Amino acid sequence: MTEPLKIWSEAEGRLLRLRLSRPKANLIDAAMIAALDAALARHGGDGQLGAVLLDAEGPHFSFGASVEEHMPGQCAAMLAGLHSLVLRMIEFPVPLLVAVRGQCLGGGLEVALAGHLMFVAPDAALGQPEMKLGVFAPAASCLLPELIGPLRALDLLASGRSITGTEAAAMGIANEAAADPERTALAYFEEHLGPKSASSLRYAVKAARLDYVARVRDKLRTVEGLYLDELMATHDAVAGLEAFIAKRPPQWQHR
Repeated sequence: MTEPLKIWSEAEGRLLRLRLSRPKANLIDAAMIAALDAALARHGGDGQLGAVLLDAEGPHFSFGASVEEHMPGQCAAMLAGLHSLVLRMIEFPVPLLVAVRGQCLGGGLEVALAGHLMFVAPDAALGQPEMKLGVFAPAASCLLPELIGPLRALDLLASGRSITGTEAAAMGIANEAAADPERTALAYFEEHLGPKSASSLRYAVKAARLDYVARVRDKLRTVEGLYLDELMATHDAVAGLEAFIAKRPPQWQHR
């Protein structure tokens, strides 16, 4: 099996490039989570680094997480890994840019939301469809209210609907909607980040995100417990996941 993540440097080591590399789904499964976490851990202490750009190979950023890994017996380990990655991303010491095209759903959107600055194609499709399976998105439940407020966040999280990249930019999920989000993110780096002192950037990022990081960290711990200890004890959560895997409509018992 090919490596899930491509890793390289540009701009004389000032820019770290990370690319999800299992198209077309680019699933955020255990292997992808581990690869992303290891790459960020390995490069986070590089004093020359000015930014990271995360994008994806193929027409879609990610179809989401592995549903099989959400099943009882596996979901605790899956959530622990994903949430550790999310925390590493939101705490990353230099700007973490994300370029999104195509579908960016479920766990894929949670990873994108954990980045610091997002650039999206206007026709990209961003959504948290977990409710359609009878579960909710723990990380997105912490990140979306911070970015767009509780009302808009609840709309997206409870409905499971997708929005376009243009809508995401208008809401404040993304910085900019552009036909070529990767090129736009690179241009942002070249104009605004590359010329700056790497050490000063680290202080600026820490200062700007200090309260945000603390709030997300505290809430994520509580929400993870809600998911594992309460949601997964219900009939409908397990039944919905089983129905998705079996490719049949769920039969809700509302309990």
